[in-house]
Amino acid sequence: MAQNEKAFPVEGLQGATAYDSNGEKIGTIGQVYVDDRLGTPEWVTVKTGLFGTKETFVPLTGARRQGADLHVPYTKDMVKDAPRLDADEHLDSSEEQRLYRHYQLTPGGTGTQGRTGTTGTAAGGMAAGTAGMEGARGRHAREQREPATTMRGREDEGMTRSEEQLQVGMEEYEAGRARLRKYVVTEDVTTSVPVTHEEVRVVREPIRPGEREAQIGDDEQEVTLHAERPTVSKKNVPVERVRLETEKVTEQEDVTDQVRKEKIEYDDGQSERGRAERGRGPKQDPNR
Repeated sequence: MAQNEKAFPVEGLQGATAYDSNGEKIGTIGQVYVDDRLGTPEWVTVKTGLFGTKETFVPLTGARRQGADLHVPYTKDMVKDAPRLDADEHLDSSEEQRLYRHYQLTPGGTGTQGRTGTTGTAAGGMAAGTAGMEGARGRHAREQREPATTMRGREDEGMTRSEEQLQVGMEEYEAGRARLRKYVVTEDVTTSVPVTHEEVRVVREPIRPGEREAQIGDDEQEVTLHAERPTVSKKNVPVERVRLETEKVTEQEDVTDQVRKEKIEYDDGQSERGRAERGRGPKQDPNR
Protein backbone atom coordinates (compact mmCIF):
# COMPACT_ATOMS: atom_id res chain seq x y z
CA MET A 1 0.00 0.00 0.00
CA ALA A 2 1.86 3.01 -1.30
CA GLN A 3 0.30 5.56 1.00
CA ASN A 4 0.78 3.40 4.07
CA GLU A 5 4.48 2.71 3.48
CA LYS A 6 5.16 6.23 4.70
CA ALA A 7 2.30 7.38 6.87
CA PHE A 8 -1.39 7.55 6.05
CA PRO A 9 -2.86 10.71 7.64
CA VAL A 10 -5.06 9.27 10.38
CA GLU A 11 -5.28 12.30 12.65
CA GLY A 12 -8.95 12.80 13.52
CA LEU A 13 -9.98 9.74 11.49
CA GLN A 14 -11.98 8.15 14.30
CA GLY A 15 -15.58 9.35 14.13
CA ALA A 16 -15.13 10.61 10.56
CA THR A 17 -17.43 9.51 7.73
CA ALA A 18 -16.37 6.94 5.15
CA TYR A 19 -17.58 7.16 1.53
CA ASP A 20 -17.41 4.52 -1.19
CA SER A 21 -16.06 4.83 -4.73
CA ASN A 22 -19.38 6.31 -5.89
CA GLY A 23 -19.40 8.99 -3.21
CA GLU A 24 -22.13 7.19 -1.22
CA LYS A 25 -21.90 7.25 2.55
CA ILE A 26 -20.84 3.91 4.07
CA GLY A 27 -20.78 4.72 7.77
CA THR A 28 -18.72 6.13 10.63
CA ILE A 29 -15.10 5.11 11.21
CA GLY A 30 -14.62 3.36 14.54
CA GLN A 31 -10.99 2.19 14.89
CA VAL A 32 -7.66 2.31 13.03
CA TYR A 33 -5.51 -0.85 12.81
CA VAL A 34 -1.74 -0.56 12.31
CA ASP A 35 0.94 -3.07 11.35
CA ASP A 36 2.58 -4.73 14.38
CA ARG A 37 6.05 -4.61 12.84
CA LEU A 38 6.06 -1.38 10.84
CA GLY A 39 3.49 0.59 12.81
CA THR A 40 1.82 1.86 9.61
CA PRO A 41 -2.00 2.17 9.36
CA GLU A 42 -3.47 -0.77 7.41
CA TRP A 43 -7.17 -1.08 8.16
CA VAL A 44 -10.08 0.91 9.54
CA THR A 45 -13.40 -0.34 10.90
CA VAL A 46 -16.58 1.29 9.65
CA LYS A 47 -19.83 1.14 11.61
CA THR A 48 -22.60 0.03 9.24
CA GLY A 49 -26.01 -1.55 9.57
CA LEU A 50 -28.91 -0.62 11.83
CA PHE A 51 -27.91 2.16 14.24
CA GLY A 52 -24.26 1.63 13.22
CA THR A 53 -23.81 -1.31 15.59
CA LYS A 54 -21.81 -3.47 13.16
CA GLU A 55 -18.18 -2.74 12.35
CA THR A 56 -16.72 -3.83 9.03
CA PHE A 57 -13.03 -3.83 8.14
CA VAL A 58 -11.98 -1.70 5.17
CA PRO A 59 -8.38 -1.61 3.84
CA LEU A 60 -6.62 1.73 3.48
CA THR A 61 -5.16 0.61 0.14
CA GLY A 62 -5.95 3.34 -2.36
CA ALA A 63 -7.90 5.33 0.22
CA ARG A 64 -7.63 9.11 0.31
CA ARG A 65 -8.53 11.84 2.76
CA GLN A 66 -10.81 14.62 1.63
CA GLY A 67 -11.07 17.09 4.46
CA ALA A 68 -12.17 15.14 7.52
CA ASP A 69 -13.75 12.37 5.41
CA LEU A 70 -12.26 9.13 4.08
CA HIS A 71 -12.90 7.96 0.51
CA VAL A 72 -12.13 4.31 -0.27
CA PRO A 73 -11.96 2.68 -3.74
CA TYR A 74 -14.66 0.10 -2.94
CA THR A 75 -18.43 0.08 -3.32
CA LYS A 76 -20.75 0.24 -0.34
CA ASP A 77 -22.14 -3.22 -1.10
CA MET A 78 -18.65 -4.70 -1.20
CA VAL A 79 -17.86 -3.20 2.19
CA LYS A 80 -21.12 -4.37 3.75
CA ASP A 81 -20.56 -7.91 2.41
CA ALA A 82 -17.07 -8.15 3.89
CA PRO A 83 -16.42 -10.97 6.42
CA ARG A 84 -17.69 -10.09 9.88
CA LEU A 85 -14.84 -10.04 12.40
CA ASP A 86 -14.68 -8.94 16.00
CA ALA A 87 -13.25 -5.43 16.19
CA ASP A 88 -11.28 -6.03 19.36
CA GLU A 89 -7.61 -5.84 20.27
CA HIS A 90 -5.95 -7.73 17.45
CA LEU A 91 -6.45 -8.89 13.86
CA ASP A 92 -4.55 -12.14 13.23
CA SER A 93 -3.08 -13.23 9.92
CA SER A 94 -5.81 -15.76 9.03
CA GLU A 95 -8.52 -13.17 9.53
CA GLU A 96 -6.58 -10.65 7.49
CA GLN A 97 -6.17 -13.18 4.67
CA ARG A 98 -9.95 -13.53 4.48
CA LEU A 99 -10.28 -9.77 4.20
CA TYR A 100 -7.61 -9.65 1.48
CA ARG A 101 -9.45 -12.26 -0.54
CA HIS A 102 -12.73 -10.40 -0.22
CA TYR A 103 -11.25 -7.09 -1.36
CA GLN A 104 -9.22 -8.89 -4.08
CA LEU A 105 -5.90 -7.65 -2.68
CA THR A 106 -2.57 -9.46 -2.78
CA PRO A 107 -0.75 -9.68 0.58
CA GLY A 108 2.93 -8.84 0.22
CA GLY A 109 2.49 -7.22 -3.19
CA THR A 110 1.32 -3.82 -2.08
CA GLY A 111 3.60 -2.63 0.65
CA THR A 112 3.15 -5.61 2.99
CA GLN A 113 6.33 -7.56 2.13
CA GLY A 114 8.23 -9.13 4.97
CA ARG A 115 5.21 -9.21 7.27
CA THR A 116 5.33 -12.14 9.67
CA GLY A 117 3.14 -13.26 12.48
CA THR A 118 0.01 -11.27 13.33
CA THR A 119 -0.72 -7.79 11.97
CA GLY A 120 -3.03 -5.03 12.96
CA THR A 121 -3.12 -3.64 16.50
CA ALA A 122 -6.12 -1.41 17.23
CA ALA A 123 -5.10 2.19 17.83
CA GLY A 124 -7.69 4.67 19.03
CA GLY A 125 -7.13 7.83 16.96
CA MET A 126 -3.34 7.71 17.04
CA ALA A 127 -1.09 10.05 15.02
CA ALA A 128 0.60 7.77 12.47
CA GLY A 129 4.06 8.53 11.02
CA THR A 130 7.42 7.03 10.20
CA ALA A 131 9.21 8.84 13.04
CA GLY A 132 8.71 7.81 16.65
CA MET A 133 7.13 4.43 15.86
CA GLU A 134 8.50 2.84 19.00
CA GLY A 135 6.71 5.43 21.11
CA ALA A 136 3.54 4.90 19.05
CA ARG A 137 3.63 1.11 19.54
CA GLY A 138 4.04 1.59 23.29
CA ARG A 139 0.99 3.83 23.21
CA HIS A 140 -0.96 1.12 21.37
CA ALA A 141 -0.25 -1.40 24.09
CA ARG A 142 -1.70 0.96 26.70
CA GLU A 143 -4.81 1.80 24.71
CA GLN A 144 -5.69 -1.48 23.03
CA ARG A 145 -7.93 -2.73 25.87
CA GLU A 146 -10.52 0.02 25.53
CA PRO A 147 -12.01 -0.77 22.06
CA ALA A 148 -12.59 -4.45 22.90
CA THR A 149 -14.28 -3.53 26.18
CA THR A 150 -16.51 -1.10 24.33
CA MET A 151 -17.61 -3.70 21.76
CA ARG A 152 -18.34 -6.35 24.38
CA GLY A 153 -20.35 -3.81 26.36
CA ARG A 154 -22.49 -3.10 23.30
CA GLU A 155 -23.16 -6.82 22.77
CA ASP A 156 -24.24 -7.21 26.40
CA GLU A 157 -26.53 -4.21 26.26
CA GLY A 158 -28.24 -5.29 23.03
CA MET A 159 -30.33 -2.67 21.26
CA THR A 160 -33.45 -0.80 22.14
CA ARG A 161 -36.49 -1.13 19.88
CA SER A 162 -38.80 1.87 19.78
CA GLU A 163 -42.15 2.54 18.23
CA GLU A 164 -44.58 5.41 17.95
CA GLN A 165 -47.85 5.46 19.84
CA LEU A 166 -50.87 7.62 19.14
CA GLN A 167 -51.48 10.33 21.71
CA VAL A 168 -54.89 11.86 21.14
CA GLY A 169 -55.57 15.25 22.68
CA MET A 170 -58.57 17.56 22.54
CA GLU A 171 -58.90 21.06 21.20
CA GLU A 172 -61.99 23.24 21.16
CA TYR A 173 -63.04 24.92 17.95
CA GLU A 174 -66.06 26.91 16.75
CA ALA A 175 -68.42 24.40 15.15
CA GLY A 176 -71.20 26.84 14.27
CA ARG A 177 -73.54 29.52 15.65
CA ALA A 178 -77.17 29.51 16.81
CA ARG A 179 -79.30 32.67 17.21
CA LEU A 180 -82.75 33.72 18.31
CA ARG A 181 -84.67 35.95 15.89
CA LYS A 182 -88.03 37.59 16.67
CA TYR A 183 -90.44 38.61 13.93
CA VAL A 184 -94.14 39.51 13.65
CA VAL A 185 -96.81 37.44 11.93
CA THR A 186 -100.52 38.26 11.52
CA GLU A 187 -103.19 35.68 12.07
CA ASP A 188 -107.00 35.71 12.36
CA VAL A 189 -108.45 35.20 15.80
CA THR A 190 -112.16 34.46 16.32
CA THR A 191 -113.83 34.54 19.71
CA SER A 192 -117.45 34.50 20.87
CA VAL A 193 -118.72 37.19 23.22
CA PRO A 194 -122.30 37.67 24.62
CA VAL A 195 -124.13 40.81 23.48
CA THR A 196 -127.58 42.05 24.60
CA HIS A 197 -130.24 44.15 22.95
CA GLU A 198 -133.66 45.29 23.89
CA GLU A 199 -136.85 44.16 22.17
CA VAL A 200 -140.42 45.48 22.50
CA ARG A 201 -143.30 43.40 23.57
CA VAL A 202 -146.89 44.51 24.23
CA VAL A 203 -148.22 43.96 27.74
CA ARG A 204 -151.95 44.18 28.29
CA GLU A 205 -153.36 44.56 31.79
CA PRO A 206 -157.06 44.90 32.80
CA ILE A 207 -158.18 48.10 34.53
CA ARG A 208 -159.01 47.52 38.10
CA PRO A 209 -162.14 49.09 39.62
CA GLY A 210 -161.70 52.57 40.97
CA GLU A 211 -158.91 53.60 38.52
CA ARG A 212 -159.20 56.90 36.69
CA GLU A 213 -161.24 56.91 33.57
CA ALA A 214 -159.33 57.72 30.38
CA GLN A 215 -160.45 60.04 27.65
CA ILE A 216 -161.07 58.71 24.23
CA GLY A 217 -158.76 60.14 21.63
CA ASP A 218 -155.46 59.61 19.73
CA ASP A 219 -152.26 59.04 21.66
CA GLU A 220 -148.82 57.52 21.15
CA GLN A 221 -145.96 56.33 23.32
CA GLU A 222 -142.30 55.88 22.32
CA VAL A 223 -139.80 53.51 23.91
CA THR A 224 -136.06 53.67 23.32
CA LEU A 225 -134.49 50.34 22.56
CA HIS A 226 -130.86 49.56 23.56
CA ALA A 227 -128.45 46.95 22.25
CA GLU A 228 -124.79 45.94 22.76
CA ARG A 229 -122.18 45.48 20.04
CA PRO A 230 -118.61 44.16 20.40
CA THR A 231 -115.76 46.61 20.41
CA VAL A 232 -112.20 45.41 19.66
CA SER A 233 -108.93 46.82 21.05
CA LYS A 234 -105.41 45.37 21.28
CA LYS A 235 -102.77 45.40 23.96
CA ASN A 236 -99.30 43.79 24.24
CA VAL A 237 -99.15 40.98 26.75
CA PRO A 238 -95.87 39.06 27.53
CA VAL A 239 -96.54 35.34 27.35
CA GLU A 240 -93.11 33.58 27.67
CA ARG A 241 -89.35 34.12 27.82
CA VAL A 242 -87.12 32.35 25.28
CA ARG A 243 -83.33 32.13 25.60
CA LEU A 244 -80.40 30.01 24.29
CA GLU A 245 -78.13 27.84 26.36
CA THR A 246 -75.47 25.20 25.45
CA GLU A 247 -74.85 21.72 26.82
CA LYS A 248 -71.97 19.33 26.17
CA VAL A 249 -72.76 15.99 24.53
CA THR A 250 -70.08 13.24 24.54
CA GLU A 251 -69.92 10.78 21.68
CA GLN A 252 -67.35 8.29 20.36
CA GLU A 253 -65.27 9.21 17.31
CA ASP A 254 -62.63 7.00 15.64
CA VAL A 255 -59.16 8.52 15.12
CA THR A 256 -56.91 6.97 12.44
CA ASP A 257 -53.27 7.85 11.75
CA GLN A 258 -50.01 6.16 10.78
CA VAL A 259 -47.35 5.29 13.34
CA ARG A 260 -43.82 4.01 12.84
CA LYS A 261 -42.16 1.27 14.84
CA GLU A 262 -38.82 -0.42 14.71
CA LYS A 263 -38.22 -4.09 14.06
CA ILE A 264 -34.99 -5.93 14.82
CA GLU A 265 -33.69 -8.72 12.60
CA TYR A 266 -30.70 -10.97 13.03
CA ASP A 267 -28.22 -10.57 10.18
CA ASP A 268 -24.96 -12.52 10.05
CA GLY A 269 -24.05 -11.16 6.60
CA GLN A 270 -23.86 -14.73 5.20
CA SER A 271 -20.19 -14.73 6.20
CA GLU A 272 -18.04 -17.78 6.90
CA ARG A 273 -18.01 -16.85 10.56
CA GLY A 274 -21.83 -16.62 10.64
CA ARG A 275 -22.19 -20.05 8.98
CA ALA A 276 -19.70 -21.58 11.39
CA GLU A 277 -21.56 -20.17 14.36
CA ARG A 278 -24.85 -21.56 13.10
CA GLY A 279 -23.20 -24.97 12.73
CA ARG A 280 -21.81 -24.94 16.27
CA GLY A 281 -24.77 -23.63 18.19
CA PRO A 282 -28.54 -23.49 18.09
CA LYS A 283 -30.21 -21.75 15.16
CA GLN A 284 -30.93 -18.11 15.73
CA ASP A 285 -34.42 -16.71 15.37
CA PRO A 286 -34.23 -14.17 12.48
CA ASN A 287 -36.89 -12.02 14.12
CA ARG A 288 -35.01 -11.55 17.35
